Amino acid sequence: MTADVAASTAPRTDDAPGRRNARRVRLLGTLLVALGALMILGGAGAWVAVSQGLASERAMVAEDAPAFAGQQISSPWTAFAQTEAIKGHISAMADGETYATMDQDDPMRDTVAQGTFVRGSLLTSVIAFGVALAVVGTGTGFVLGGFGLRSVAAH
Repeated sequence: MTADVAASTAPRTDDAPGRRNARRVRLLGTLLVALGALMILGGAGAWVAVSQGLASERAMVAEDAPAFAGQQISSPWTAFAQTEAIKGHISAMADGETYATMDQDDPMRDTVAQGTFVRGSLLTSVIAFGVALAVVGTGTGFVLGGFGLRSVAAH
């Protein structure tokens, strides 16, 4: 056996696999930080878009709403308060009946349907706010996890 062959088959004493794994962990951490940052920006952008969309309608919370009376609808709280006010208005107009239980020829049926649709739209915006907040929260978790992985890889 020559000295070259013996040297190449000798066991390595350096920590190359450990360094390679540390680089992979650091790369994964960096990717998590980047993805988390994108999620935070996307969730915040969605929150702002829904808020501006609601505000552009210039609708105000009804005076008989359970909270936020007289305020402009532009947040999940004001939107939900208005859905509760609409629910009360519909119930009062329809003597406690719902659109589905009203007679087909009831003259209030179309009005109740419109109120139900507006209420549904506002509830959809409340859900959109919740999804945006969940995306921001998940993105924050990714960022923290990514920084944690990078910290572990550095040691």
